[in-house]
Amino acid sequence: MLALLASVFIISLSGALMPGPMFATVLAKSYKSPWAGAQASLGHAVVEVPLIMLIYFGAATFFEQTAVQFILGVAGGGMVVWMGIGMFRARKVLATGQKDTPYNAFTAGIMLSAGNPFFILWWATVGALLVLRAAEFGTGGLWALVLTHWSVDLIWLSIVSALVYKTHRLWAPAFQVAVFTACSLLLVGFGGWFMVSGFQAIA
Repeated sequence: MLALLASVFIISLSGALMPGPMFATVLAKSYKSPWAGAQASLGHAVVEVPLIMLIYFGAATFFEQTAVQFILGVAGGGMVVWMGIGMFRARKVLATGQKDTPYNAFTAGIMLSAGNPFFILWWATVGALLVLRAAEFGTGGLWALVLTHWSVDLIWLSIVSALVYKTHRLWAPAFQVAVFTACSLLLVGFGGWFMVSGFQAIA
């Protein structure tokens, strides 16, 4: 059991540390609140925990179907692109604190998790193997996997959020605008990548 949880921790940490749309959004939302990371993690769990349960009950093959991958890629990617474009357009007022995005960090966590086809496919493939191994220890093993994986996201995003909130006032205005520009472009880039992956699934 401990070996399984150690592997879950390491795999989860390697994924959490890689910059992605969730990281970019938490970075931007942390200007307003040091709790943005925790809120985004909770939103992430709203999608992730039911997904893990579905995979536990045998839905992994459903998410591997071509039509499902196409819909996830195009619809999810389009939503992430929309979020990135909105952030880019408002980057200057966001940097000065005069305005915030129309969605909070909790909602962003839900949207970015549901809109990321690679996140869903990861759970349907690599994650499914972890779920099966955890299930060997009963429901206790399954919930231990969920809590271990989610705690990594929670701790990492909370650290990022707290650091940004405490230090962003010390950043030069031009640098703050550059941060929002980079975050928005990252969202657009990932969203575009998700959409391309959807079309590649049916090519």
